[in-house]
Amino acid sequence: MLRLTWVQPEDLVGHELRQARLDGRDASAVAARWHAAGGGEAPPRAGASARPRPVSPRLRRLAEDLLDELSRLPSPSADAEPTDLDRIRALCPDWPSPRPTASVSVSAARLEAAWLGRAVGCLLGKPVEKLPLTGIRLLGRATGNWPPATYFTARGVPRDLLAAYPWNRRSATTSLAENIDGMPEDDDLNYPLLNLLLIRRHGRAFTTDDVARVWLDELPPGRTFTAERVALRNLLTGLEPPDTARHRNPFREWIGALIRADVHGWTNPGDPAAAAGQAHRDAALSHTANGVYAAMFAAAVVAAAAPADAPDVHACLRAGLAVVPPGSRLAGAVRHAVRVAGAHADFDSVVDELHSVHSPAHHWVHAVPNTALIAAALTHGDGDFTGSVSRVVSGGWDTDSNGATVGGVAGLLAGSAAALPEHWTAPLKNRLATSVGGFDGTGFDTLAHLTHREATRPCPSPP
Repeated sequence: MLRLTWVQPEDLVGHELRQARLDGRDASAVAARWHAAGGGEAPPRAGASARPRPVSPRLRRLAEDLLDELSRLPSPSADAEPTDLDRIRALCPDWPSPRPTASVSVSAARLEAAWLGRAVGCLLGKPVEKLPLTGIRLLGRATGNWPPATYFTARGVPRDLLAAYPWNRRSATTSLAENIDGMPEDDDLNYPLLNLLLIRRHGRAFTTDDVARVWLDELPPGRTFTAERVALRNLLTGLEPPDTARHRNPFREWIGALIRADVHGWTNPGDPAAAAGQAHRDAALSHTANGVYAAMFAAAVVAAAAPADAPDVHACLRAGLAVVPPGSRLAGAVRHAVRVAGAHADFDSVVDELHSVHSPAHHWVHAVPNTALIAAALTHGDGDFTGSVSRVVSGGWDTDSNGATVGGVAGLLAGSAAALPEHWTAPLKNRLATSVGGFDGTGFDTLAHLTHREATRPCPSPP
């Protein structure tokens, strides 16, 4: 039986019920009807439930009806968490000033470090993606690699531990230290490549419709997950943005838009406001509210870190918070994470507190806890490359995505590829695998030059 992940209506209801609880919507009546009809909870870690046979047509129709009913429930958080960019700006008292006319530049060397850092962090997190925090810690400690100062390895790990906490099935053959041969394909690198294509074709003043066109032209559906797969499905059924982000999409506040954000910061060096606006137009295809804020936050942090005279990582994080509505759940989670990171010398203690706060209510791919962990790792790592990527991957949840974002920021702050430790970068062999057309096998130095060209191209005002 083919179980297509992330789009089966009967698998989406449980996720939407959880999102309703986070929004403050009263979905108790809908939940009762769903469970009385035999509907289950959301799949806990994967994209589809492990049912031995397809659900009945009746249950699937009910799932579709209930998803639509849930979307109509009033949300108490709507005023504090808008998705419209003008309303977001109106709620942000410290929204950054636009970049002055004299353009701030970013060097190709700095961008190469960012691309490499993104790949390193992603690769470190790949084999332990989806594993619980306990398993990640035990696997690292079993080989004396805790906190992880190099890539994970299966060598020396007891068999019973591997049986209890198996490596990520899709990633182990390419991302354990003994198997690495260049950078393997990952959506955390595919989306930056797509956004580089987007900006090369449409410039930095692209529209959300332009994002949709690039996805339809270049994005293999099988390489999409969560909100992106739902948005692509919605496009193919004739919906247009922003409805593509809203219709039967319980993943609209998950991490997908954040992992697409780095290019928007790289191409707007020193201009967090422009980077955030660009990230918003991208994110609006698939995400709303906190899912959009996570992308804006990341883009603004990256933009602040991009110039040669960038401030320290703590100022970059403040630039990111300045573009997020202060009353939103994401802003509150980031502020809390930064405080906790500053109060504990041991990062495992920071992680334990973040998990105690966020894990009971959130899926491991939700944007709120993952953005909080990113902020905590960057704060605690204080700009150091290894310290930052090690900390964020050691924190669990979406390990490869968080590693990629933190690695990209820490790479920028390092300033050049030569400044990154060779034991991280040498296994990548300056080679990236991808299904994004025209980029398979491309070197990170080439990607840096292509990105630099777009960062320095004159840009008209966005729509």
